[in-house]
Amino acid sequence: MAVTYDLILKGGIVVNQDGIGRRDIGVKGGRIAAIGDLGTASAGETIDCLGLHVLPGVVDSQVHFREPGLEHKEDLETGSLAAVLGGVTAVFEMPNTNPLTTSEAMLADKVKRATGRMHCDFAFWVGGTRDNAGDVAELERLPGAAGIKVFMGSSTGDLLVEDDEGVASILRNTRRRAAFHSEDEFRLRERLGLRVENDPSSHPVWRDEIAALQCTERLVRIARQTRARIHVLHISTAEEITFLQQYKDVATCEATPHHLTMSSDDYARLGTLLQMNPPVRAARHRDGIWQGIGQGIVDVLGSDHAPHTLAEKAKPYPASPSGMTGVQTLVPIMLDHVNAGRLTLERFVDLSSHGPNRIFGMARKGRIAAGYDADFTVVDMKRRETITNAQAGSRAGWTPYDGKEVTGWPVGTIIRGNRVMWEGEIVTPSQGAAVEFSEAIIR
Repeated sequence: MAVTYDLILKGGIVVNQDGIGRRDIGVKGGRIAAIGDLGTASAGETIDCLGLHVLPGVVDSQVHFREPGLEHKEDLETGSLAAVLGGVTAVFEMPNTNPLTTSEAMLADKVKRATGRMHCDFAFWVGGTRDNAGDVAELERLPGAAGIKVFMGSSTGDLLVEDDEGVASILRNTRRRAAFHSEDEFRLRERLGLRVENDPSSHPVWRDEIAALQCTERLVRIARQTRARIHVLHISTAEEITFLQQYKDVATCEATPHHLTMSSDDYARLGTLLQMNPPVRAARHRDGIWQGIGQGIVDVLGSDHAPHTLAEKAKPYPASPSGMTGVQTLVPIMLDHVNAGRLTLERFVDLSSHGPNRIFGMARKGRIAAGYDADFTVVDMKRRETITNAQAGSRAGWTPYDGKEVTGWPVGTIIRGNRVMWEGEIVTPSQGAAVEFSEAIIR
């Protein structure tokens, strides 16, 4: 008797724990039911994936979708539209909104806003502060919580815990892995005078590599003292890679496509569009982060999608805000690096799917395996496309990669068995749901 599935992905080149090979995938009830030759099976829908690669759904664990309070830049709907257009199936959104996501009520408000309205699945980082330090053990286990995020260096918004005791008070109470923006605020304040009016290339001079390394060294020391697990976001220096190699027992880390693709030479071309915290730096730092990719020191990729309007970015430095779009371009930029031989497709999957599953404890996501959510990023590794502002799903409407030609392109985004995006078109209405985490489910 023939088996019937809700959906079969037919003839694709599947990348999973078995390696890379042509396999069919059968989906029932939103989850993967079978992998292999399903030639005798039938399905309510069959997608021909011949010539395409089927990857586990890509997870972007660092995005800023600006809602509530800053919806003129982005909101949960437009940000998630950009995500699925770029092949991203789930995002972890940051707490520096207005009001800040620092309480049970504000987290619940975000989950309510997102459910059934976002195009992709989601979780929300909860901001760690001095005021809520005693509550973080409960906050990090609430439905929809990705964990606790702490800013040790000032960036967009008002979340800042710059001193060792403030950070320790939070880490003493965390049980899950806490994420950090690691730049030393004390050094940043001392060096404010190094910013040059109307010269964004002075941004990495002000926020120098010592500010990043110094803070990461402090953070690891505090994590060891408090017996906590930490995650260092958007690594921007070669020295941090060398340092963190010694502390993989407590520290994981993230790299971003912009720190892997661009360098300080690009300020002349992009100006404030390249302005980020921490900054894009000299090429030697980009090379050092690639060394971290190659040696397995980097655990995940995150886009740090942080949109501002073009009018805001056009303000003369340093009045211009730091941040760029990135969730829609994460997959094509990194596939282009795969095709250029800078990393393998398996390593990309490890960074964008297996990594988030492993270090954040995502339940049923991040692998193509029976029983897991049927989340897939379907890509054409041979397709050549040019990234343009006109493609942007983000409300901001621009990308620093405008005009860049890439090889490797996302053609489909499938979330819990629903074909959400195919060939650049949204084919299923918003059905986003909260990601579940093993450490929050089990008590």
